[in-house]
Amino acid sequence: VQLVESGGGLVQPGGSLRLSCVASGFTFSMYAMSWFRQAPGKERELVASISSVGGITNYADSVKGRFTISRDNRANTVYLQMIRLKPNDTAVYYCHRPSPGTSGSWGQGTQVTVSP
Repeated sequence: VQLVESGGGLVQPGGSLRLSCVASGFTFSMYAMSWFRQAPGKERELVASISSVGGITNYADSVKGRFTISRDNRANTVYLQMIRLKPNDTAVYYCHRPSPGTSGSWGQGTQVTVSP
């Protein structure tokens, strides 16, 4: 299993970014996928998740209405579109694939920094 995130960077408050996670090594369309984030000194938290075929999505209350998770099963890619970014969105964002009985698989993370 390999998950490779990209799309992070430095953005001003109110700006937008789109994160991508390209998956390989498993049948992508069979798995729900999630984005987590971890800010300095804080625990990793779930940001958004999407079902295997994309029909069901869930979001943390802190990002509802601003973030959108989506996926392209033909491209083995899950996305996180982020708008109206705030300084407290600053974190390393991780792509995650669940695996029953384990902590699942993680990407290496991509840094998002929201700062004037």
